[in-house]
Amino acid sequence: MNYLITIIGPTAIGKTSLSIALAQHFGCEIISCDSRQFFKEMKIGTAVPSDDELAAAPHHFIQNKSILEHYSVGDFEKEALEKLDELFEKNNIQIMVGGSGLYVDAVLKGFDEFPDIDKDIRTEINSKFDALGITFLQEKLQELDPDYYKKLERENPQTLQNPQRMKRFVEVCIGSGLPYSDFIGKSNSKRNFTPIIIGLESDREIMYDRINQRVDLMFEAGLVEEVKQLLPHKDRNALQTVGYRELFDYFEGKSTLEFAAAQIKQNTRRFAKRQMTWFKRTENAVWFDFETDRNKIIEIIKSKIGKSQFVNR
Repeated sequence: MNYLITIIGPTAIGKTSLSIALAQHFGCEIISCDSRQFFKEMKIGTAVPSDDELAAAPHHFIQNKSILEHYSVGDFEKEALEKLDELFEKNNIQIMVGGSGLYVDAVLKGFDEFPDIDKDIRTEINSKFDALGITFLQEKLQELDPDYYKKLERENPQTLQNPQRMKRFVEVCIGSGLPYSDFIGKSNSKRNFTPIIIGLESDREIMYDRINQRVDLMFEAGLVEEVKQLLPHKDRNALQTVGYRELFDYFEGKSTLEFAAAQIKQNTRRFAKRQMTWFKRTENAVWFDFETDRNKIIEIIKSKIGKSQFVNR
């Protein structure tokens, strides 16, 4: 039997260091599912593992794409599963780590099948969004799929403010003539591994302090210059993220550098809170304080695997 040790938790909590310790212990490799670290132009602002960390254990899906390429969560699911099939030929234990909940779920559970959407529908929705803003998408979803709208309002209200997700909901409703929610929960994706899910957490104040320190280190490492080089591409989807948007505003004269830095810290803290909300819903996850001794975590993992089932091929 194959096992995929999956490490989840908010940004700056120590997932990378734990994944390396586990990879070294079990003699296996690491699949990264941080959707921002895929892009080679975004090194500092995404806290890509250091050269020493990358050398400490084999990593996959780090800086392997360009922001100029279209790369979806579906693309990642396909490529990650293919890579895992290859890695399981060598060792029946592998590791996946990252803070992108949607990408974690794609690998562990798969996605439901949605219909192809006519490009004209997508173009029309984009045009109306440009003219009317997020309110148009909210009202349209409420009209076309009121049950799903209420579910989001109750369980995941930040999604109602996410233009990309909202556009997708609305285009599926219009393109299929059915509520978006009719397509959810239909996936029968089979996986050739058993997930063992390890969550890392801390007190909120500690987590926020770690985030603030990380942002300070990013600025010291040259984040401002990295973002400046990306200004010609600022409208690319990959760059619509914390750490880049705020500095684009600075370069456009909309804010001071000090204000941009403060905004990055605040928005990263908000992002970490959303991550925890998402991950805390993960079934069968075992949660540890981020300072827990690694040996204790390893023993818990071994108890779930069974020592006799470890096969290093």
